[in-house]
Order: sequence, then C-alpha cells, then structure tokens
Amino acid sequence: MTVVIATRLREDRLDYLAAMHTSLTRQSVPWEAVIALDGADPNRLPGPLAADPRIRTLALPRPVGAACARNLALTHVRTKYVNWADDDDEFTDDAMAARLSTLESTGVGWCAGWSVDLHPDGSTRLWRCPLPPGRHEAGDVMNYWAGPQDTIPIGPTTILARTDLVRAAPMGGLVQGEDYMAAVGVTTLAAGILLRLPVYRYRKHAGQMTQQTSYDQLEAAAREHAHSYGLSLRTALHSRKTAACG
Repeated sequence: MTVVIATRLREDRLDYLAAMHTSLTRQSVPWEAVIALDGADPNRLPGPLAADPRIRTLALPRPVGAACARNLALTHVRTKYVNWADDDDEFTDDAMAARLSTLESTGVGWCAGWSVDLHPDGSTRLWRCPLPPGRHEAGDVMNYWAGPQDTIPIGPTTILARTDLVRAAPMGGLVQGEDYMAAVGVTTLAAGILLRLPVYRYRKHAGQMTQQTSYDQLEAAAREHAHSYGLSLRTALHSRKTAACG
C-alpha cells in the first residue's frame, strides 16, 4: 500500500512530518509513501525520511496547493491500495494491518476506521464519525451527510482504498475541502467497511488549516460543492445502472 502526503516542509511542521514517518515505521505490513513537495526545497526533507528507501518524493517546481500536489503524486502510486495523509498527523500502530486484512478478506473497495484527536499536551480524544461501523454499499455513505453544514460522514484520511477507485475520485480542484471530495467519491463508487477501530491521529495545533483566520471564508462553499458532488455522482451512477438493467 502507498501513503500519499503533500507538504510544503514548513519549519513548524517538520517535527510532525518526522512523527508521521515514525508512525509508518511501526506498521506491521509493507508500505510505501509518495511525498509531494509543494514548491518546497527537497533538501529540507528530514533526514530519516530522505534515507528511507520506501519513501519517494515528487518535487514540484512551485506551490500548487494540496489538492493538485496530491493528485500529481497519485500518478506515482504503484501499489494496489492507497491512503491520503497530512504532514502533521500520525497513523495508529495497527492502522494498515487491520484495514488491509479487511480489504483482502472481503473484496470491498475501501476500508476505514475512526480517528483520534491528538492535542498538544499529548492527550487524545476519540472521534466517531457519523457513519456507523459495518459494511456500506456504494453510495450509502451519502445517506449520513444530510447537508453541507453537517459533520462529514467519514474521516477522509482514515480511508484505505483501491488505487483505481482513488484515481477515479481524486481530490478535485478545491483549495480546501478537497479531502471531502475524495471521501464521498470513493465511497460512492464502491462498497466498503468502517471498522470499530481508531486508525488515524489528527493533530490539533495552532498551525493547522482549520485554525487559520482564512479558513471560514471558503469552508461553507467547499462543503456545499463536495456535498453536491457526492449526490450528483450517486445519481449519475444509479441512472446508468437503471438504464443498463432496462
């Protein structure tokens, strides 16, 4: 499996990126990572990552934003499964093994779990997404996202999915909320399973996007776009299936 991370190698995030790498080294199954350097100097990549042969970098000549950087990195994925991740978060120790085992034993297109908020003092708080644990057929996840203003039904970075599905439902062109697009796209295209297990640690800190003063300026519009996309994609696929059956 491959983890795709976009980063600008900001000084305040380098230690977090190193912690993300450490969390990957604790996984019990084989993995690779593609790190899109979003206009950043490759020489700033922390030493342990630069020395790890499982990590490949894509150095972009100028900043293009997280959505574009991740999509360009996606073309370099060479494994059957892929997982988006942020440069300031971490995976739990059994995140990869639990989801990979589920994917391979059931044949579904994606497998996800719960996430844990990781606070500056080291304390954690479990976040259970609105989607109930268990199997969900293609398109059913949107039933748990009533409106754009509501909590997204599933954590985008908790999803391990078939690479072909992720390529069919990339990050879109949003400057924020692009992960909403990927989450509703993948879960609308294929059936999947949500585990009763935390698989991702979402770090809370002053430098994260959601804490910036500009965040609220576009968040409502981004959510509305992603929500409409999910509904429209589900309708289009249902119409096609109906026409084929007719």
